[in-house]
Formats: sequence, C-alpha cells, structure tokens
Amino acid sequence: MRQRVLLDTGPLVALLDRSDRYHNWATREWANIELPLLTCEAVVTEACFLLKRVYGGEATVISFIDRGTINISFSLNEEVVAVGELLNRYQSVPMSLADACLVRMAELFDESELLTLDSDFLIYRKNRNQNIAAIAPKDI
Repeated sequence: MRQRVLLDTGPLVALLDRSDRYHNWATREWANIELPLLTCEAVVTEACFLLKRVYGGEATVISFIDRGTINISFSLNEEVVAVGELLNRYQSVPMSLADACLVRMAELFDESELLTLDSDFLIYRKNRNQNIAAIAPKDI
C-alpha cells in the first residue's frame, strides 16, 4: 500500500466519472493507496467544477472529505509566498494554482508521491531542483 499520497484533480475526476478514459486506471491505483489522500482546496474546486455534469460527482467529492478519505492538508494563507513564487517560476508552462499548491505540498510532505494525470509534473521541481515522485499512467 502506498502511503502519503498527494491527490491531483485528474485522478479524482477519473475515479468518479466512469466515462473518463482513465477511470479503470484511477480505480486500480486508488485501491493501492492507504487513506487518507492529501490534497488542497484548489484541487477540490477544480474537481467539483469538472464533475458538475456527473450525477452525484460533487457530492461524492464532499463526502470523501467528510469521511476522511481525502484530507485537505494545505493552507494557502500560510504558503501564499511560496505558491506565488512557483506560479511566477512556471508561468511559461503555465502552472495552475492547484498545481502550485501540489508542488508546495510535495516540498512540505517529504517522501510523498503525487497521484496525477498531468504531464506538467514531469517539468515541475520541488525545492527548485528535485523531481516530484509521481504515480501516473505511462501514456501521459
């Protein structure tokens, strides 16, 4: 079982949207992760937006937080300077707020892995020069 996993938007959406091409992958990966998954409010916001047309999608995201399946382990108020620096450093990619928060979480949560469908995490670096350990499909 994988421990201390950071959750990006893509796998959360894929898990809950059976029509998503990564649904089966996300389901298999989710089964091998020790709960809770750690994330930030920006990821939850993106996921709820993308799941608004999936029946029960938004409610399931909220229930994951309520039940402790997902833990919001990040305070933008406390990390706003570091997140702003990341957004500035990677503005040519460009980097989303959720991505910046997840990179910062990877810096804060040593030994964490990121569950993602986003190939930009192959470009982003934590602590300026360290790869971010990612759990991702081979075709991203």
